[in-house]
Formats: sequence, structure tokens, C-alpha cells
Amino acid sequence: MGSLVYDGRTTHFDDRTLLHLQIVIVQKLERNERLLMSWKEGEAVGDGRTAIWLSPDVPLLFRFTDSAVAEVDEAWLERLGSSANSRSGLVVMDVNGDLIEADATTRGFPGNM
Repeated sequence: MGSLVYDGRTTHFDDRTLLHLQIVIVQKLERNERLLMSWKEGEAVGDGRTAIWLSPDVPLLFRFTDSAVAEVDEAWLERLGSSANSRSGLVVMDVNGDLIEADATTRGFPGNM
């Protein structure tokens, strides 16, 4: 289970999902673009959604559990990239468009600790 650390907050996704998110997010931030990112929460924290505003001005860390790099799925990148460029922002989903749930075991968001 990998971690995305942003503005002191940690959210966990599996390494393969995190790799695809990293590619899409870094492409946006390299162009000095800001974006909204949201994901589905688990029942442990209310079964809702969380959204964060990503900006190139705030340090971002992608921490992978596995040292091996996962295989990149171009169709998945296309779906995530289209989402990132939409009005609703980057919605964390799999290649089929199904929402991916973040692991809520440890998260630094207020109210979800």
C-alpha cells in the first residue's frame, strides 16, 4: 500500500493506482497547473468522498511500498488524464471508471483520524 503525502496529510492507495496518479498529477503540476483530486472513502470514515486542491507550490510525496515499478496501463492513464482535465477534477478510478477507495487506516485529514 503506497502513500500520497500532501501538505502534511497522508492518503493510502495501492502502488499501481499510486503510480498512475503520480504520472497524471506530475504532468499537470509540471505545466504549473492546479487541480482538484477526489476519491471515495471507506465505511470506516463515513463512506463519502474527500477532495483536495493540488498546487505546484505545495510539496507532494509519492511513497511506494514495493521497489518494483508497476506496469503502466495507457487506457487507465487516458481515463485519469481526461478526468484531471475536466471540471470535476481528477477522480481516482480504475481503468473501467469504477471509483477506487482510499485506505482509511491512517489519514491526517481533520475529523478522519
